[in-house]
Amino acid sequence: MTQFISRILVPVDFSAHSDRALRYAASLARRLGASLELLHVVEDPFMAGAWSSEVYVPNVTELLDSMIADARRRLSDLKDVVAPEGVPISTVVLKGRPAPAILEHAKGGHFDLVVMGTHGRTGLAHLFMGSVAEAVVRRAPCPVLTLRPELPATEQTASTSAQTVA
Repeated sequence: MTQFISRILVPVDFSAHSDRALRYAASLARRLGASLELLHVVEDPFMAGAWSSEVYVPNVTELLDSMIADARRRLSDLKDVVAPEGVPISTVVLKGRPAPAILEHAKGGHFDLVVMGTHGRTGLAHLFMGSVAEAVVRRAPCPVLTLRPELPATEQTASTSAQTVA
């Protein structure tokens, strides 16, 4: 069975990991003649538990609007960087929890592929921070391609050496 990939969703959190995923997705889209949609989810800091009711914030609505405007500007900047690849690109900013928002958007947008970076957390960091990529991989309506963080050159050499010994 041959799958045709024409729409690729790229969730972006503005980290180096998502930049790497975006570069990969743009290259893939160019080769396949596919379009990209860049998605950023603005998480309400109150819903995420970043602030408690004991902290005074003068205007919550204004703060969220500012966060959304900043995300739109940053996505536009990323779009301008990828645009020379000749790939049709659209951008979307949503409010909500990252994993559920990405999954809901992927379902509604009829995407053929999701390309996203992972932070590569393990152990306690993974336990406490969770993994947006893991949640998307487990429940996405389409295939998900994840890119791990790049290993430092010393770790790559050690990994290659271990593989040749085994």
